[in-house]
Parts: sequence; structure tokens; C-alpha cells
Amino acid sequence: MIAPGKYSARSYITAIIAAAATLVYLFPIYWLFVTSIKPMNELFAYPPHYIPVAPTLEAYVHNFVTNTGIFRYIGNSFVIAAGTMLLTLLLAAPAAYGLARLPIRGKGAVLIVLLATQMLPNIMVAMPLFIMFSKVQLVNSYTALIIANTTHTLPFAVLVLRPYFLGIPGGVEEAAMIDGCNKAGAFWKIVLPLVTPGLLTVGAISFLWGWGDFIFALTLTSDETVRPLTMGLSKFTGEFGTQWNYLMAVAAIAALPIIVIFASLQKYIVSGLASGSMKD
Repeated sequence: MIAPGKYSARSYITAIIAAAATLVYLFPIYWLFVTSIKPMNELFAYPPHYIPVAPTLEAYVHNFVTNTGIFRYIGNSFVIAAGTMLLTLLLAAPAAYGLARLPIRGKGAVLIVLLATQMLPNIMVAMPLFIMFSKVQLVNSYTALIIANTTHTLPFAVLVLRPYFLGIPGGVEEAAMIDGCNKAGAFWKIVLPLVTPGLLTVGAISFLWGWGDFIFALTLTSDETVRPLTMGLSKFTGEFGTQWNYLMAVAAIAALPIIVIFASLQKYIVSGLASGSMKD
């Protein structure tokens, strides 16, 4: 039971505004799911049916039972997203550590460049990458998409991880080296486990970027066997119309990994992003 006077009128107003904002953000997700279970005759009804009159799972059955071609796109997305996450972590952890602990000349300029690259839209990077990958015959490959996505996630990962390394006392490494570790051993065995929350944050964000990429997939691939789910979704839009219920059914399934990752790693992602903005 809430004690009288425990919350002020300002608290209630803030809570109402927060609830309203949450509803606004969640409405597109609700509309996506509702559209996916509407029959064709309800899709363009006016006024629109906010609750389906005759809900059906026909779109899900068609795309995931009758026609299983969409699973190839889902598998490709998992390979690309997982590869992006692993390559980002592999490169970002030592880079962030070096920028945090080593006496590197021009460190400030490097950080400014990393920050500036976050502002570049993917389409500006996609065309130079296409030319470069064409010369080394990497177009239409998972490797091309993983490298391309990593160019976008790596600066963000370094900037987020560096404050974590700055927050670890230097005595931790010195103690490890006294116990017999060399510099690399102290990094992998002692320092890296201490920044696990930061690694989880960066890994989750990198996976989601790789999962949701469209520009690099559109630019660097033309072979359907390596294209991700974002390109598979575009198959439902054609010259003579869009199969909205089919499109929304696949989009609902495509959103599941995002929801699961955020739900399971929410505290790490929020604290990780907050730490990255406060400790540096």
C-alpha cells in the first residue's frame, strides 16, 4: 500500500508522460504483429481494425511451414551478425586497452577520428568498400558483410570499452606480472574478465547492428545465397503491390532476437552505455 504523500503531483505527471511515451514507442510493434495476423480483407479496411475481427496465422504458416525459403535468409543473418560481433570484440578489446593504458602519441586525435567516424552514414562507406572488395573478389561473401559491418561497430566498441579499462587499477596488472604473467597474459587472464559487462554491451550492440544491416547487404551482395533477412524482407514488396501481412509476419520473427537480447542483457547494455559516457 502506498503511504499518503509518498509521491508528489510531479511524480505522477512524470509517470503518466513516461507511460504515454512508452505506448507511442510500442504501438508500431503492436501494429506490426496485428497486421501479421489479419486476413487480406482486413488489411485495408477503413476505419482500420485495431483489433483483428478474424485473426489468422496464415501468413506465418505460408512463410515458415509451406515455404521455408525464408530460413536461408535467417541463417545468413545469424552468420553475419555473429561474425560481426566476434570480429568487433576481437579488434576492439586490445585497441581500447591500448588507448587506455599505453603511452600512445596522438591518442586524442585517434579518439576524435573514432568519434567522427560514428557520424558517417553507411552509404558513404559502402561504395568504397564495394570497389575494394571487387578487386579482391570478396563481393557476395559473408566475409565482405562482416568486415563492412565491423567498420561501423568497431569505433563505437572502442569508445565504449576504453572507459572500462581506465577504471581498472594499474596495480591489478602489476600483481599479475609479479605472479608470472607477461603483459599479454595479464591482459587476457586478469584484465579482460574484469570488463565483462562492457564486452557484453559491445557484443550485444554489434550483433544487433549486424542483424539489422540493409545498406551493406544491398551494396555488397547480389547472390541470394548470402543475403541476410533484411534483404529477404524486400522480396515482399513488388511492382504490383506489397504483401503486408506476409511482410509483417517475417518482420515479427526477425524482431525476436532483438527483443530477446535486450530483455536478457538489458542491465548490462544500459549500465555499459552509461559507464561509457561517464567514466571517460
